[in-house]
Amino acid sequence: MESFLCFLAEPPVSRFMEEGKAVVRFKEKYALNLLEDFNTSKREALCRDLGIALPPLDPEAFLKFISPGQPSALFMGEYLHGLVLAAAKETIAAWEDQPAPTPEEEKQRQTFISRMEELNVGELIAGYLESSPFFDMFQSALLCAETQIPSHLTLDFKEMLTAVSQLHHSFRVTLNLEDLGPADVVELLYDGQGRISRLEIINLKNFITDQTDNIASVNTLHRAINEGSILKLKMVVRKIGQDVMTSGAPDKEDRLRKLTEILYDIDSLKAMYAVKPLKSRIGSDSTGKPSRSHGMGFAIIDTLPPRVAGQIRRNAMNILPARMQVCRRTTTPPARHLPLLRYLPGIRHLVLRETTDWVMESQTVEMGEQGNIVSLGRVFRKIRNDLGRDPQKGKKPARTRLWSDLNSKLKNTLKILTGFIPAFLCFAFTKEWWLLAYLGAFIWFGITGVRNVLQSVIGGGGIRRTSQLKWNDFVSWDRLADSLLFTGFSVPLLDWVVKSLILEKTFAITMTTSPTILYTVMAVANGIYLFSHNMFRGLPRSAATGNLFRSIFSIPVAILLSGSISAILTLVGVPAVDMVLQKWAAIISKGASDCVAGIIEGAAERYHNIKLRKRDIQMKFSDLFSTYSRLAQLFPQSEELKILEQAKPLLSSKNSEVRDLMVVITINCLDLLYFWMYLPRAKTVMMNMFDNLLPEEKIIFRQAQHLLSQERYIAGLFVDGILGHNFNRPLSFYLTTHRTYLSQITALLPEEPTIETDENRHGA
Repeated sequence: MESFLCFLAEPPVSRFMEEGKAVVRFKEKYALNLLEDFNTSKREALCRDLGIALPPLDPEAFLKFISPGQPSALFMGEYLHGLVLAAAKETIAAWEDQPAPTPEEEKQRQTFISRMEELNVGELIAGYLESSPFFDMFQSALLCAETQIPSHLTLDFKEMLTAVSQLHHSFRVTLNLEDLGPADVVELLYDGQGRISRLEIINLKNFITDQTDNIASVNTLHRAINEGSILKLKMVVRKIGQDVMTSGAPDKEDRLRKLTEILYDIDSLKAMYAVKPLKSRIGSDSTGKPSRSHGMGFAIIDTLPPRVAGQIRRNAMNILPARMQVCRRTTTPPARHLPLLRYLPGIRHLVLRETTDWVMESQTVEMGEQGNIVSLGRVFRKIRNDLGRDPQKGKKPARTRLWSDLNSKLKNTLKILTGFIPAFLCFAFTKEWWLLAYLGAFIWFGITGVRNVLQSVIGGGGIRRTSQLKWNDFVSWDRLADSLLFTGFSVPLLDWVVKSLILEKTFAITMTTSPTILYTVMAVANGIYLFSHNMFRGLPRSAATGNLFRSIFSIPVAILLSGSISAILTLVGVPAVDMVLQKWAAIISKGASDCVAGIIEGAAERYHNIKLRKRDIQMKFSDLFSTYSRLAQLFPQSEELKILEQAKPLLSSKNSEVRDLMVVITINCLDLLYFWMYLPRAKTVMMNMFDNLLPEEKIIFRQAQHLLSQERYIAGLFVDGILGHNFNRPLSFYLTTHRTYLSQITALLPEEPTIETDENRHGA
């Protein structure tokens, strides 16, 4: 922030900004001319067409409406739209004091209401503003022979680029393709001498208004420039020249001369983007509130979860006819202790901490019907104006979304019951022994539930948790409910279909004939089922694959567990041990699978928590030390590491910049306090990161944490609105935990280090 403010204070930048303000004042002048022209020549026509009484537009009210934005015809349309709706509401309200209407009058009123509800900004601009000579304010300035035109508006394209390039060594210029053809683009790129770094190939506003005829040819030019082939680039430019020759443009001869010049200097055009390719940009241009509005943001379908991507493609929701090539990059650290793990698919990302991300393969966009870019907002959304009437009057009641509106605890209960019913029925109708018949489902669910709880608690460091966290704070009850839902349907699959129907009755495979084949087939079936429902739930493919292979690793565990139980039962004299194990085979296989899952997924959850804490704490450390460096620059005569020793004078300093920096340091300390007390694995990660700090940084960190003892000052920050108006709970959290935090920090962190200086080294 400080460097940006210094940049704005530089004389060239200040002059440039002042000239920009002159352009804003110029636009304001001609926007008011547009307003006055509407009052004079268009207002009465609008009132007559719409059947309303609209007073003249007030210039001061319009300027207040757009503040702090810049005046434009679009804002003028939005301002007019609001006034028209207000006048329509007054007309509707006046009907209440009138006698009952005749059928013809009622029909006219309904027609009026329908039109007002569908009236949009675009219609008002097209019908009552575009025909004004002041609609294009720059063009109107030329028509009126304006003499006081701001200097920025007198610069041509190359002069403006030169002015921008002199402000900072690093700058980016994006060319919007609205109303530009291929000939315009190639001329601008050539005259820009490589200073145009991006082409906005797709703009949603242009897509909505069907201004897309030029995109394919411009994209062909873009790809030819980036491919670096002079022959192909020359071919594309010649094709553009041929299209210009056959067109009826009035400036055809000038364009052909310019394109001929570019053809003779085609190598220079290629060299402009030889080092830094010309990149593509996609924009929504979501300015104003047009009726055919759309949201902002885009996503590449290939990077989305399979379930989401499939839903988007099935519904063809907002898919643009453009494709960007991406590839998935996987990073796997070396396996120092168990090198064979790198060859086990599905396990590497859990044990070896494998990470994946997406990268662009090229800087260009391919146009075509089968695109992979989706808009995150609704395109062509129809908006109805609110006229103050009951929106449900005369309409059918809207269909409620029962499931999404349910309480989360009730939803989780229903999920568990849905999974428990088939599990209980399967055990009840297939088992003769009362223990399995009536308690088998409870045992099955208990294995899954305990495994999920233990892996979450252990993965979050729950055994050595802080005093502020209970064991159930680490458990995701939604995820546990989903797991119990799907594990319930695995009972009839594994115990009845696989074990009884397929293995025992079809192939005569039991614990007596072949226990190894029995556990192997059940484990494979369980793995396929886990993989299928994980993909159905939209989980990452890596996690689903890991659950598939975890079942394979559970085979030796199941055999070992079965052998141990067999030995114990034989030792105590239980007859027909194989028959007993045959009844419990599904539960033994399930227990073995969950034991393996608990180890693998617990390790993965621990790694995930540590990864998040490293990111959060590293960000806070960086902010803390950078803020302290800015604070130290304000005290050049003070020793660098003793500025925070006396904190009270700094907190109440007369220098506003010092006070602001102290607030930032305090906020970072409060965030670290919250991390330490409430986030899983934060304490362990912070201790490890503290050990890796430089000695100077350790001193700054310890001194900064003692700012938390300034209770009156920090309570004042909360009361003054540092977190908004709802500060009761955060303030209570701070008052009840900061002393414990400071005592733990003092006890656990090493003693304040000694800074090694030249004098110390010489003495040694």
